[in-house]
Amino acid sequence: MMKRLWAGAVLVLGSVSVLHAQEVPGAGAGLQPFAAATDSSVSATRFTTSPALRDAGDLLDATVYPSYETSTALSAVSVNNTFADPAPIPSAALPGADPSPAPDPKFLYGGRDDYRWQLGIGASWVRFRSKVFNASAVGVNTSISYYLNNWFGVEGNVLTGFAPEIFDREHVKLVNFTGGARIAWRQRRWEPWAHVLVGLSHEQPQTQDSGRNSFAVQAGGGADYRFNPRLSFRLQGDWLHTQFFHDSQNNFNLVGGIVLHF
Repeated sequence: MMKRLWAGAVLVLGSVSVLHAQEVPGAGAGLQPFAAATDSSVSATRFTTSPALRDAGDLLDATVYPSYETSTALSAVSVNNTFADPAPIPSAALPGADPSPAPDPKFLYGGRDDYRWQLGIGASWVRFRSKVFNASAVGVNTSISYYLNNWFGVEGNVLTGFAPEIFDREHVKLVNFTGGARIAWRQRRWEPWAHVLVGLSHEQPQTQDSGRNSFAVQAGGGADYRFNPRLSFRLQGDWLHTQFFHDSQNNFNLVGGIVLHF
């Protein structure tokens, strides 16, 4: 009798153990996928009994914990999109950009650009006085000037003069070729200036024991009145020194004319 009781107790205990072993995997099916994501061995053991549960677990693992290859590719795309250097913008596309180079600026005076070259042409009157003869010669004065800045320039000058006959049908002729420096105070309308020129003077008629050429100095100044950007009117007066007839002459020259700017 006792043997039958012991056998029945062992059989009941064994059945309960078997039932308990079968219920443990299924009872935690709703919570185990999150733990299985951190433990690959548990996840592999857990989903071997049910294909449906195994597929659901794989989907959950792929969603919560993406694969290493997928994560690496997404990281590369994110880094490239975040830190990539922006493409350069062409300068021509910028508003207000001027692709052509700016021209060399002229010097300024009176609030506007001015021209460096001046061509002066005017009527001249020369009062020539010497121990041989005196004459008042009328002719043309021509000058060309180039300004290196807004106040200093270089100048070349040609002065001619013709007077009535003297002696026996001899005409007085004077020609000066000089060059030197010019300074000016360049304003919007008025331009006062001064110059000092040296060069050669030629006169006629020739007298005995003297040549017709002489060293010459021309010094003086004047003022130009600006009529428009290209044209000015000029008035000037000069001291003209020559050395004809083995002597020195201090002559006076007066000019009135126009100036062309370019």
